[in-house]
Amino acid sequence: MAGFRTHITTSTLLGIAGGAAAFVRYGVPLPTCMLAAGLCSVSGMLPDLDSGPGVPLRESTAFAAAVVPMMLLNQMEQLGWAPETIVLGGGAIYLVIRFGVGWLLRHCTVHRGMFHSLPAAAIAAELTFLICAHEHENIAHRVFNAAAVLVGFMSHLLLDEIWSVDLLHVRIKKSFGTATKMWGEKFVPNVAAYSILIALSFLVLKEPKWMGRHRRANEPPAQMAKVPTTASRM
Repeated sequence: MAGFRTHITTSTLLGIAGGAAAFVRYGVPLPTCMLAAGLCSVSGMLPDLDSGPGVPLRESTAFAAAVVPMMLLNQMEQLGWAPETIVLGGGAIYLVIRFGVGWLLRHCTVHRGMFHSLPAAAIAAELTFLICAHEHENIAHRVFNAAAVLVGFMSHLLLDEIWSVDLLHVRIKKSFGTATKMWGEKFVPNVAAYSILIALSFLVLKEPKWMGRHRRANEPPAQMAKVPTTASRM
């Protein structure tokens, strides 16, 4: 299979190319393009989160633990959280991702399991859409960020499949087909993956509308314009 450097280099180049194209061709704001490029780069490591302790798991969980709370800041404000609550919530998210999620990935996953699959790629993209709440006013930007993660994730899977073909000896390795599968060999991981995918798909469809209504409900009512009465004009 392709090595870590190959994966991260490919996803980084794809992220830079996509961000530059969006900025030059479609006028997407530079910060959004830079964020999408970074997300694409990092997502090139995501399928290897099931490989046990190592660089992909350590770096990805550390990056997510630091970035996710900041990306959810706007959404927490829209929910009406007090500043102290936001700080506590951000700290809790950091601890859960850095240690809780990291522990689960180290002890409850197997390499080339459902993390190397098309449903996992879709899950990563949908999570990105939901986390990018700072882009709530522009759904297209959230979709752009989710697409960047999908591209980076898929680049890893496709590289693994390419490396499963031994052109020198004209043979296909046993690992061929294990990276772009729709389901794995074990029942429980399959059920878990598709349950998460269905739940996230529901949230992706409903969350923007729900948050929009919640935001409008929390906005202070606009002051009514005072129309001068006949008496006041006299």
